[in-house]
Amino acid sequence: MIILGVDPGSRKTGFAVIEVKGRKMSYLDSGILSFEKEKDFLSRLGNIHESCLELVNTYQPDEVAFESLIYVKSVTSLAKLAQARGAMISAFMKTHKRKVSEYSPNLIKNSVSGHGHANKESIEKTMKMLFGNDLVFKTHDESDALAIATAHAMLRGSSASSKKGVVRKASNLKSAFKHLETK
Repeated sequence: MIILGVDPGSRKTGFAVIEVKGRKMSYLDSGILSFEKEKDFLSRLGNIHESCLELVNTYQPDEVAFESLIYVKSVTSLAKLAQARGAMISAFMKTHKRKVSEYSPNLIKNSVSGHGHANKESIEKTMKMLFGNDLVFKTHDESDALAIATAHAMLRGSSASSKKGVVRKASNLKSAFKHLETK
């Protein structure tokens, strides 16, 4: 199964693609989609939509996972982020009906690091430990997208994926890879 993780933004968006075979996750690719060149916001929304369709065509994901809206101090920023997410979700729903999921930031962080309030550096370090220390992320948006894809792989189909902020003990990174521990 191929999973596309998306860390949405109205100016730049992180994406990451992983493959899941049984309990094994493999890193395939990640990057940043930048929309800053487009000054007109409505035109930027069109660019966001088209870029998401290109991601689907390039990586052919089986499922897509998003981070849900986060609290921002500026109402204007929140409105733009919500519209950008809408453009993305619209693009992905064309081909992935019922295969698009969203998770709260705390649920993602708790799932991959065991701490729902982990900072961005901790998440990046965890992703490097899991997928290889040679990974170089351009921004935290890229490592966050990888964490979103990873959390989705761990949570998909569980009751935790439908309950914001709820994680079962077996749904964190340590327990997901317990079988790899040496005796």
